[in-house]
Amino acid sequence: MENSLAKQHLAPTHAHADTDTPALLARFLSTRARTETLAAPVSEVLANAQAMPDASPLKWHLAHSSWFFETFILSSFVRGYQVFNAEFKVLFNSYYNAVGDKHPRNLRGEITKPDLAMVMQYRHYITASIRALLERADTTLTAEAIALLWLGCNHEEQHQELILTDLKYLLAQQPSQPAYQPRWLPVAVEMQSPHWHRYDGGLVEMGHQSKHFAFDNELPRHRVFLETFELAAYPVSHGDFAEFIAAGGYSRSDLWLSLGWDWVNSNQISAPLYWQNNGTADVADWHTFTLHGVVPIEANTPVCHISYFEADAFARWSGARLPTEAEWEHAAAQVEVTGNFIESGALHPLALQKTSNHSQPQQLFGDVWEWTASAYLPYPKFKTAEGAVGEYNGKFMCNQLVLHGGSCATPQAHIRASYRNFFPPDARWQFSGLRLARDV
Repeated sequence: MENSLAKQHLAPTHAHADTDTPALLARFLSTRARTETLAAPVSEVLANAQAMPDASPLKWHLAHSSWFFETFILSSFVRGYQVFNAEFKVLFNSYYNAVGDKHPRNLRGEITKPDLAMVMQYRHYITASIRALLERADTTLTAEAIALLWLGCNHEEQHQELILTDLKYLLAQQPSQPAYQPRWLPVAVEMQSPHWHRYDGGLVEMGHQSKHFAFDNELPRHRVFLETFELAAYPVSHGDFAEFIAAGGYSRSDLWLSLGWDWVNSNQISAPLYWQNNGTADVADWHTFTLHGVVPIEANTPVCHISYFEADAFARWSGARLPTEAEWEHAAAQVEVTGNFIESGALHPLALQKTSNHSQPQQLFGDVWEWTASAYLPYPKFKTAEGAVGEYNGKFMCNQLVLHGGSCATPQAHIRASYRNFFPPDARWQFSGLRLARDV
């Protein structure tokens, strides 16, 4: 799979998108600029490298996000449009079978031509072409074109997160473990006392409801019945997880799903991804690799880079469980979408601030994606749309789990309570964490 962050494509027939062209142009230009800002610190050598099949080279992300606009918008809606390079149609196609052939995903790091400079020329060509399309006074864009343009912006925002998480994995494999951004935000905030928020059971609605953009997997809005439940006020922290390790959590088969136990043993897993220590389980001895380099773990920050298997085992150890996505969304729909997103520049989960409003759950948005107990399945009456842009949602609704909330590498405008991310249960190179729930 490419990555769930780059799969959730909106079919034009399901579009809920603003028709305000100036707003669309502003979003497009700011999105393109941010991508290039994220790429700026990276050398060409690193930009070409691919650390694992699930992670793509930076150069490929830069090109693919441009390929999307060229393939689905410029080539379809601009009469006489001249493609930048016909070879790019195959090189930078990700998984759109309806579009044609694709370069093998695991060989993206072998692409030496075009070089990074040519890819940047390609980006600038696409940016100028889309800008000209939106600025032309004689252009009346169809609803389909507008929906695809909003989709293109949101698609590129997904790749912004992938740029950071894929680079992080790549840098962690280097012997020197260099920093992407040599800056660290010190944390001097104490975690508040643990507590729970109660939600009465009953019939509730879930799914997207707005005129604004949404991916088709957030639709249609529908009703579900919830039993009364409680949701933890905060996500599980690095300190909490260090206690789980010290208590022998990774060596107790009774805490793990069968597949998870097999995964732990076959891969010799003993801590979250990127954790390092000197052979002891004391929280003070644990360090973690971040986009700022190797730093001591901060006990009060939300734990990240854990798989569904690890999240589920921790929940069992703690005497609680993971929330369903319906429970998570019901709680999050009552909370403002604020938090530690890519805009903060932290690029790592942060501790809860003392000024937080403790009358509602905290850090539901930003910081870390939160695993839920729910399989990634279609909502009632969901229909996969025809055509290439409808190709990559419905057919991935198998053997994956849903996450919600966004992370410290997600653009804030990209996230809402109904947003459904999804990964297989062993994935952990994204900023994935957990929050506990329990029955009442």
